[in-house]
Amino acid sequence: MHSLDPRVVNLWRLQGLTRLASFWIPVLLAGAVWLGFRFGVAAAASSAGTLVLLIGVSTLLWPALAWRRFRYGVRADDLLVESGVLFRHTVSIPLDRIQHVDTRQGPMERAFGLSRLVVYTAAGMSADGSIPGLDEAQADALRDTLVRRRGDDGV
Repeated sequence: MHSLDPRVVNLWRLQGLTRLASFWIPVLLAGAVWLGFRFGVAAAASSAGTLVLLIGVSTLLWPALAWRRFRYGVRADDLLVESGVLFRHTVSIPLDRIQHVDTRQGPMERAFGLSRLVVYTAAGMSADGSIPGLDEAQADALRDTLVRRRGDDGV
């Protein structure tokens, strides 16, 4: 079994801080204003401050825990992906069911030199599995390996 590139921890932290700044802080400020009118400024400030602290700490700690728990491997007949910190999630994708495999990069992933591998099977229109936080070259090599093991010539 293989682990993700360690750079993904900082990528996930940056993505979490972006969510904190763009979504959670405005929501908490709106909630604090409502609490301030309803229960007073002290209750609003302490509630909002506690929530920002909890979300901020989880944003910084959770990615390292998720990185330690994420494993993947190409076995003889399937691609196995294991993830989850509190609740373990294991996905086995049979190689003979794989329709196609993509690599994707968003702007933050590109800045870190990372890619996401996305696997589609004959079962449906959406992705059946994905492996985030792979080095670009590693993602391309894994994509090519899965296509070769599938027995498809890419056409």
